[in-house]
Amino acid sequence: MERKVIVITGASSGIGAALAERLAADGHSLVLVARRAETLKAVAMRCGPNALPLRADVTKREDVRRTVAAAIAGFGQVDVWVNNVGQGITQLPSQLTDSDIDEMMRINVKSALYGMQETLPHFKLRGEGHVINISSMLGRVPMATFRAAYSGAKHYLSALTANFRSEVQEEYPHIQYSLVSPGVVATDFGRNALHGGPDSRDLPGAQSPDEVAEVIARVVETRQPDVYTLPGAHQRVVNYFTSLADEA
Repeated sequence: MERKVIVITGASSGIGAALAERLAADGHSLVLVARRAETLKAVAMRCGPNALPLRADVTKREDVRRTVAAAIAGFGQVDVWVNNVGQGITQLPSQLTDSDIDEMMRINVKSALYGMQETLPHFKLRGEGHVINISSMLGRVPMATFRAAYSGAKHYLSALTANFRSEVQEEYPHIQYSLVSPGVVATDFGRNALHGGPDSRDLPGAQSPDEVAEVIARVVETRQPDVYTLPGAHQRVVNYFTSLADEA
């Protein structure tokens, strides 16, 4: 197995922390990024000496640029960048405000865009690289009205990932952009949603962070462009759009 330098944003808890521990077990070097310094240091300690904790807010472009520079200074290169930062919202679409929409785009889209853009010069110099964007099943199927703005932001991220891939690979075919779409995950996601919300751990069919981390770890190796973490999720998406076509 090739040992890689992997940056994980949102690494202090949930999917990010589980992924960090999973990748550390494979011997990869890690740059772990989050706003909560002490919690992040605890994750890094569990990952071992090849994990560098870095406090940063990736919704700020200058922090992302600083993270790229720190990763290269610490390990000489970046092989994989995982855009894992995200936040949900509990608000019906008819009640959404301008600030609701702005916040969902800032956290769920701009943070990922900055990661894709700021790593690109380094990847072009090397002729290779890999960005993994963590999306959601709600970025494929709008099946929760109270998550409408989050769902819309993740739809945006899905399209942005595909279009970024198409643009870059015209000249740099070895730079990959992957999208990973989990369903419900048993983390603090629901409780941390804007305006509050149901605890994700109480929802039926929730995957564990470790299960999702295992799928992402495979994407690090396989570089697949579009992956779901739940068995049968792809068919569920196909069925949804097929039903819309049948209605037409």
